[in-house]
Amino acid sequence: MFYWLIDLSGAIPVFNVFRYITFRTGGAMVTAALFVFLFGPWIIDNLRLRQGKGQPIRTDGPASHLVTKKGTPTMGGLMILSGLVVSTLLWANPRNPYVWIVLAVTLGFGFVGFYDDYLKVTKQTHAGFSGRTRLAIEFLIAGLACLALVWIGRPPFSTSLVIPFFKDVALNFGWFFVIFGAFIVVGAGNAVNLTDGLDGLAIVPVMIASLSFGMISYLAGNAVFSDYLQINYVAGTGELAVLCGAVLGAGLGFLWFNAPPASIFMGDTGSLALGGMLGSIAVAVKHEIVLAVIGGLFVLEAVSVIVQVASFKLTGKRVFKMAPIHHHFEQLGWTEPQIVIRFWIISVMLALAGLSTLKLR
Repeated sequence: MFYWLIDLSGAIPVFNVFRYITFRTGGAMVTAALFVFLFGPWIIDNLRLRQGKGQPIRTDGPASHLVTKKGTPTMGGLMILSGLVVSTLLWANPRNPYVWIVLAVTLGFGFVGFYDDYLKVTKQTHAGFSGRTRLAIEFLIAGLACLALVWIGRPPFSTSLVIPFFKDVALNFGWFFVIFGAFIVVGAGNAVNLTDGLDGLAIVPVMIASLSFGMISYLAGNAVFSDYLQINYVAGTGELAVLCGAVLGAGLGFLWFNAPPASIFMGDTGSLALGGMLGSIAVAVKHEIVLAVIGGLFVLEAVSVIVQVASFKLTGKRVFKMAPIHHHFEQLGWTEPQIVIRFWIISVMLALAGLSTLKLR
């Protein structure tokens, strides 16, 4: 853990550089990327060997997927999580509670996704374990994390929802905020999970959101910058920028193997974990509403599924040709690269819109 090298800065001044969050964020990004680059092929080979037929392809999905994606191994989230964890443990402050809380949510959701992927692969079905059971476990993990965030925070601010664009407007939910925060975390996890349907579609928007929340975490955790921008100061959250840097690096490494045609799929192992991570960071830095803007693509994917299901149950008709919405565009004749790259562009625009709220007070 390089953070401890700060203790040697008195005798060896060069070690003082480890005091800076920006330096350690860069170090975490490079470390995670190198880890995934180096160990990625070995992980892919082992997953392919153990999974045999790879991830089962949905028969009710686009017909082209039955040919182009058949036999591709899943659980690629293990690559991302391993690089993320190793890098965070090396570069983040081990005494910071926010790092451990967010890391716990990430690994907890990752375990849920891993078990779901395991059932799909071993039983060769696109259905994992019970949806209600999975949601119950996710809410338990998220609820405990939000309870911890409220406990270490500054009341009544720690139980309040901050409204962007206003300096001092906050709605105090009291202890009900734990339930609200858990809903944000679980919603983010499952929204990213629904987005992960095409090669490279989910990982780049996750990296864009991580970069954005890395900046927000750094600014919200810095008393000087938060005062200048008139955003709420949350002591200690600046260290989450290191974790976001690790996600960015691990994501770049994973994208090398996930770029079309993908050598491996992220699976629920990665999508649930990364979505839960983004949700927990948003709750920690009190930017829950901004998450809906920066992660607007994930929201769109989730809403398209909700609308499709609700419409079919109520009227017997479908709003989209297929849901989530990226499959709708496939049915319209868009090629996979067109959909993926255009959705990336949308993610960048939404991230810029979300970051603009930092100054519009």
